[in-house]
Amino acid sequence: MSRHGWLVILLLGLPVLGSCRAKAPPYEGKSVAELKAMLKDPRAEVRVQGAFGLGRLGPEAREAVPDLIEALAGSDTLVREQSAAALGKIGPDAAEAVPLLTEALRDGDWTVRRQAALALGEIGSAARAAVPALKKLGQDPKELVRKAAREALGKISRRAVRRRGRRDFLDGSLARRHDHEQPRRVSGLTRRIW
Repeated sequence: MSRHGWLVILLLGLPVLGSCRAKAPPYEGKSVAELKAMLKDPRAEVRVQGAFGLGRLGPEAREAVPDLIEALAGSDTLVREQSAAALGKIGPDAAEAVPLLTEALRDGDWTVRRQAALALGEIGSAARAAVPALKKLGQDPKELVRKAAREALGKISRRAVRRRGRRDFLDGSLARRHDHEQPRRVSGLTRRIW
C-alpha cells in the first residue's frame, strides 16, 4: 500500500493496532452543513475528514458540490483525492464539477488522477466532455490510473447510449478505439441494444 493509502486509513479514524475501542470518526453523525464547514478548516486532516464524510452521504450531499469543487482546487493532495472521490459518490448531481475533474486528470499525483477518473465515470454521460482527456490517460505510467480511465470511459459511454438511445453514438464513440478487441465488443453491444 502506498504511503498515501496508509495516511488515509489513519486519518479516517480507523482503529489503531492494539486499540479495542475506537472513538467515532469526526465525520460520523454530522450533517451536510457541518461537513461543509469541515472543508473550510485550515487543517488538512479535518478537510480530508469532511470530504470523506460528504462522500459517505452520496447524493444526499449534492448541496456540497461547490464546496467540494473548491477543495478539489486546493493544494493538499489528500484533500484533492478525497474531494474527487466524494464528487464521484454524489454521482450525476455533481455534473458541474466535470471541468475541474477533467483538469484533475493532469494532476501531478497519480491518486488524484485515479479518483478524478473514477468520479467522472460515476457522473456518467454528463461527463462526455472529459472523454478526450480520459483517453489520454491510457498512456499514464500507473496501471491503476489507466484502469480507472477505461472504467470511466465505459460508464460514460454506456450511460450516454442508454440516455440517448442512438446507434450512431455507440458506433461513433466506442468504435474509434484502436484496439483489435473493440469492434467485437461494439457489435455485441449493438446486438443487445437493438
